[in-house]
Amino acid sequence: MDPEISAPERLALYRTMVRIRTFENAAEAASQGGVSAYGQEAAGGAKVRGPLHLSTGQEAVPAGVCAHLSRADYLTSTHRGHGHTLAKGADLGRMMAELFGKASGFNGGKGGSMHIADFSVGMLGANGVVAAGLPIAVGAAHAQKLQKKDAITVCFFGDGAINRGPFLESLNWARVYQLPVLFVCEDNRWSATTASGPMTAGDGASARAESMDIAATQVDGNEVFEVHAAARRLVAEVRAGRGPRLLHALTYRVKGHVSVDPAAYRDPAELAAALETDPIARARARLAASGIDAAALAAIENEAHAEVEAALAAADAAPWPEAGAAFTDVQTTGAGQWT
Repeated sequence: MDPEISAPERLALYRTMVRIRTFENAAEAASQGGVSAYGQEAAGGAKVRGPLHLSTGQEAVPAGVCAHLSRADYLTSTHRGHGHTLAKGADLGRMMAELFGKASGFNGGKGGSMHIADFSVGMLGANGVVAAGLPIAVGAAHAQKLQKKDAITVCFFGDGAINRGPFLESLNWARVYQLPVLFVCEDNRWSATTASGPMTAGDGASARAESMDIAATQVDGNEVFEVHAAARRLVAEVRAGRGPRLLHALTYRVKGHVSVDPAAYRDPAELAAALETDPIARARARLAASGIDAAALAAIENEAHAEVEAALAAADAAPWPEAGAAFTDVQTTGAGQWT
């Protein structure tokens, strides 16, 4: 255990991971119209509107990275953005309401799971387009530098994104202009329904970053304390004006591409091996071994369950958006078609 991580910090990391997992489990059940992991039946069929992409099994990455960020720092996400959003400090209840398509959601029920955003905590948005968060993050970081702000931008993306053009363009721009951005590759081994390895030339995200003179650090993305330690150093370097950095976190996506995808294309033995490295179970074991009382860990888990159940009930009872809201937040061409 890293001696620089205090006992309260260790528990905070565990709490963040548990909240993310609990939220995702409940959202998954609500999207399927079934019974939640805590016994609550989603009466009347599926409650979640639109596709739901889960990051179950990847909780250690956002928890370890975002522990070093302030509200003033920016963050861009992917189509699996629930964990990033919660770790950055956004309200869990409002995110559940957004998934339910309700007016009380972050985007008034119009964005859904893939377009979660909360500017009040620096969360600039999830994105339904693979790799699209990269140039947004670079633009945000460039603005921070021009405005001489004492803040940085963190950009989460998956291993599938490194094979798309915005990855190369964004890293190049960030390095040329020495921007305050930390790129975080959540290497979960899968690009939608295709294994990433056979589709990726070379040694992946780290090697490509280093070829562009961006220092890269590879970590076990299922070990939250290792992620935390690496992120602490990289965030400090970025804040010090030393230019962009890349954190390459090796993890695994244990669910299918979307919540209703059984992932039958995946080798069961591969999944079974991945489940043996579950980040929450590993953190729990290490905390217990370091002397943290089991009751304290159970209390964190119970609090998360209660919070999520309350969010489910509130989202279910919340009002639908007014019909007129469909015409707000829409760019006008000046032709008067909305009148």
